[in-house]
Amino acid sequence: MAVVFAAGAVVYARRSIADARVAQESSNARLRDEMRGAEQEAKAVLLAAKEEAARRRDEVESELRERRSEAARLEQRTSQREEGIERRLRELDANEQRLTRREGELEALRGGIEEERAAIANELQRVASLTQEEARKELLHDVESELTPEIAERIRAADALVRDEAAARTREILIASMQRQASEQSGEASVTVVALPSDELKGRIIGREGRNIRALEAATGVDVIVDDTPETIVLSSFDPVRREVARATLERLFSDGRIHPARIEEMVVKSRADIWQRIKQEGESACQELGIANVHPELAKLLGTLRFRSSYGQNVLVHAKDTAAIAGMIAAEIGADEQVAREAALFHDIGKAVEHDIEGSHAIIGGEILSRLGRPPAVVHAVRVHHYDEEPRSVAAFVVITADAISATRQGGRRESLASSIKRLERIEAIANEFPGVERSFAVQAGKELRVMVSPEEVDDDGAQVMARQIAKRLHGEGSYSGRVKVVVLRETRSIEYAK
Repeated sequence: MAVVFAAGAVVYARRSIADARVAQESSNARLRDEMRGAEQEAKAVLLAAKEEAARRRDEVESELRERRSEAARLEQRTSQREEGIERRLRELDANEQRLTRREGELEALRGGIEEERAAIANELQRVASLTQEEARKELLHDVESELTPEIAERIRAADALVRDEAAARTREILIASMQRQASEQSGEASVTVVALPSDELKGRIIGREGRNIRALEAATGVDVIVDDTPETIVLSSFDPVRREVARATLERLFSDGRIHPARIEEMVVKSRADIWQRIKQEGESACQELGIANVHPELAKLLGTLRFRSSYGQNVLVHAKDTAAIAGMIAAEIGADEQVAREAALFHDIGKAVEHDIEGSHAIIGGEILSRLGRPPAVVHAVRVHHYDEEPRSVAAFVVITADAISATRQGGRRESLASSIKRLERIEAIANEFPGVERSFAVQAGKELRVMVSPEEVDDDGAQVMARQIAKRLHGEGSYSGRVKVVVLRETRSIEYAK
């Protein structure tokens, strides 16, 4: 048994050694495979690193070449600039030397001219036995006589140049503005006609012994005229607001049916409150219509008051809105501040709302009102100068002046009394008659043209041209007309002989 057990142990030991050897060989094989894999992976990493290094080297070399090229270009450009600067410095030095030379020559010429002038003055005084001042006057008189034709020619040339360059553009702007703002033009009188539902109301309006009509006149300040005109009553007053209050009062009384002094006074109070509310709304509506914001309530109220005022038969608020629209268009066409021009034009006659209470020009009064109520200085200036009470100093001021003239002079815009029209025409003729050499003058075409007859012995052709310009400037300075006046100076020479 011991032998068998020993033999089994030997066999088992050999088998264990064989298994260990097989396991060792298997482990060695795996280790060799892993080493080969690691070596291959290391070779792949090394190859990738070499490729990356080569790529990075190529990129660095390319960037370096670009930077060297850029540096070369910058160096070349800098060199060119330095050469240009040096060339300009040399030119400046040469110019400075030339200027210095010229200044020296001018000083020498000035000195020579002064010496010659002194010598001429002394010689004139010695030869003509005249003082230097007398000789100067004589010389200036001769020079002026010689230069009169040249002055006239220059005036004609300047007029032609201005017409050629400005007439077309001006005509386009003004015609476009007037056509785009084709507002209705209508005259207003100082009376209001109220239609009655029936003639029976006339007696009730007059009342017993005239107490109703007296109460109405006392409460409104309006003359109530009841005549034989069927179903009509006339309200007369210089103040359109009062007339409107009286008209609204009568309409309320007609609707109510009760007409007696106490009821009349009550209705007058209600009508007056409604009219003032309507005035405020009129002013605010006008401002909103023209895009003018942040208007003081008092200013809006004054603007609305213009709805019930007229000038030369033209409603002042309608005229103000018309002028504002035209001014905005003109300003937009010439590149000026459209907002300032439109606002100044809308408020340019605001002084007329209070001019019956304050003495002075409505333009100056309006400027003070706008300044007090916080409107911009440019707007205040344009309003103050729109009738040349002060000197215009801005483009907006001239735009407002132009728009005001367009609105006032368009056909049907205004009307004036015969007496004032005749007075204006007489003044235009009197201005022309003040010039020496004028025989007579005639204002024709309602004052749009002034024809001046001159004596041919006293005024020559060139002098006639100069006189036309002087008369036009005098008329413009006085401003006693609206629109444009064409001045025509006529000179006629007649030669008469008799055959015997």
